[in-house]
Amino acid sequence: MTQAVRAMQAGGPEVLEFGEIETPKPGPGEVLVNVEAAGVNFIDTYRRSGVYPMEYPHVVGVEGTGYIAEVGEGIESWQVGDRVAWHEGPGSYATQVVVNADFLLRVPEGVSAEVAAAMPLQGLTAQYLATSSHEIKPGQTALVHAGAGGVGLLLTQIIKHLGGNVISTVSTDEKAELSRKAGADDVFLYGEGVDITAKVKELTDGEGVDVAYDGVGKDTFDASLASIKPLGSMVLFGGASGQVPPFDIQRLNSSGGIFLSRPSLAWFVRSSEELAKRSAMLFNGIEHGWLNFRVGATFALADAADAHRALEGRETTGKVVLTA
Repeated sequence: MTQAVRAMQAGGPEVLEFGEIETPKPGPGEVLVNVEAAGVNFIDTYRRSGVYPMEYPHVVGVEGTGYIAEVGEGIESWQVGDRVAWHEGPGSYATQVVVNADFLLRVPEGVSAEVAAAMPLQGLTAQYLATSSHEIKPGQTALVHAGAGGVGLLLTQIIKHLGGNVISTVSTDEKAELSRKAGADDVFLYGEGVDITAKVKELTDGEGVDVAYDGVGKDTFDASLASIKPLGSMVLFGGASGQVPPFDIQRLNSSGGIFLSRPSLAWFVRSSEELAKRSAMLFNGIEHGWLNFRVGATFALADAADAHRALEGRETTGKVVLTA
């Protein structure tokens, strides 16, 4: 039997239940992994709460790291004992999970379980945002919301590595310090009474930013759009505060011919080759010291509900990880 965390119905963290399930079996092209640690992400909360339609009950989680325990038919590039990580392995809040071999990353020696679990989803997200959704060029300025969150800290470091400048928004003084340590050039607190657009324009001599990376969504979208210079990019990659409601596309024209995208990771890792290329940049950053994966909180697998409360309550900085 396998221990796992299931969402028994759509709802808040209280619907998560820890218990035993039958150990899954890998099919063709799949592997069974003994899980060391699982990453906690907003997509897990969306699926738990019903924002994203799901069947219930289901084992929560999509990301993790561990050692291959069994390989299915047709697997040639992986073997039992290989240490791996993944960004798309439904049911990862468990001591064992089946993962499609196409989604596996080989974890180098010296990378801790916590970092290996923290890297795939947020690391790959930050990588494609800065290199594909809007390719950062030296000297460009980016607005990064939630700059002390898991993606925000990584995105800031990658932008700086590529020669860009970062203006980040955070919710507390403690988070402001973390954002600065990640390399942000300017950091300010956002919330009630704060005019984000006015502050950004002040910091850019009235010009605005080349790109706004917005994973907050409903609460910041309008301000983000108004903070971008003509022909700049608006990259909406999440909705931590709620989903952005439908809007008049003509606003993009009146705002300066803004390029708007609503990307997700799946479109940027459609092949194992692309996945390997993007992850190589991240592992290179870890190896050479220019990329630091901050694990802000670690919970036992049985305490997944508390992990969700901490994430949704914005009580965390960096990545939240469950240890199996």
